[in-house]
Amino acid sequence: MKKMRVALIAGGKSAEREVSLKSGEQVYQALNKDKYDIRRYDPANELVRLVQEAGELDVALIIMHGRGGEDGTIQGLLDLLEVPYQGSGVLGSALGMNKELSKILYRQAGLKVPHALFFNRDRAPSPQEITETLGLPAVIKPVNEGSSIGITIARSHQELEEGLAAAFAYDYRVLVEEYIEGPEVTGGVLGNAKLQALPLVEILPSSSYSFFSYDAKYLPGATTEICPARLDPELTRAAQHCAITAHQALACRGYSRTDMKIKDGQIYVLETNTIPGMTATSLFPQGAQAAGIEFPELLDRLIALALEKP
Repeated sequence: MKKMRVALIAGGKSAEREVSLKSGEQVYQALNKDKYDIRRYDPANELVRLVQEAGELDVALIIMHGRGGEDGTIQGLLDLLEVPYQGSGVLGSALGMNKELSKILYRQAGLKVPHALFFNRDRAPSPQEITETLGLPAVIKPVNEGSSIGITIARSHQELEEGLAAAFAYDYRVLVEEYIEGPEVTGGVLGNAKLQALPLVEILPSSSYSFFSYDAKYLPGATTEICPARLDPELTRAAQHCAITAHQALACRGYSRTDMKIKDGQIYVLETNTIPGMTATSLFPQGAQAAGIEFPELLDRLIALALEKP
């Protein structure tokens, strides 16, 4: 049987390059070499080769995070090259990366989100004005970044000033939102026309971290993850419904993972990842495994979904 020619795209130039390379390596190791002829590309220096060889490829797996990979740009290139790929297209990817537009669409879809302010550096409100509107603590985020890069939690005016400076180092536009005190869960969604909500994963950063920061995500032992999450059945179904609603609101395709916090029985949607971490122990594969889908099979499913006509 002829092997399917798969482009495995990982790396790039974003702040999440190293995470992408690690995910890409684990995906490579898990892919069935009897079924797939795998060609690896790093967009940091191999875009020309990707373009030159596009006519020889059957499908692409984009294992990239952050700008240049999760924001719709590589998806647009592959569309022009007529190479199908897993996950969301240009629109869904761009919307998922932009936390400001995501919140607008979440609200329109009836989802709860933390109250937030959005502004550019030259129009940033004072710490006093932010506090009067949102209270403290408050969460500061670059509008267009992933993996909790540039995110801080401020508990004082000084920390607000420091957090804004840190966020503006990554993006010209920043959001500050109210801090939701409560358990954090994440919900994976798999499918195209027919969507499957995966078991939820509960996220418990160690006491060394005030939230699920970049280090808490990627340092071994920094976070405890429980799957399925310890929620009652009704709240579990409600959170899974929120994940599906967020997926649809952002025009996602193939798969996504939506982060949520729970306070007083209410579910607050934080953001949606259109290319979730894809090591075997990442959150989305954990949810898939709890649904009976092992990592190699999950990759097979993603490739099959990529080849389905929109």
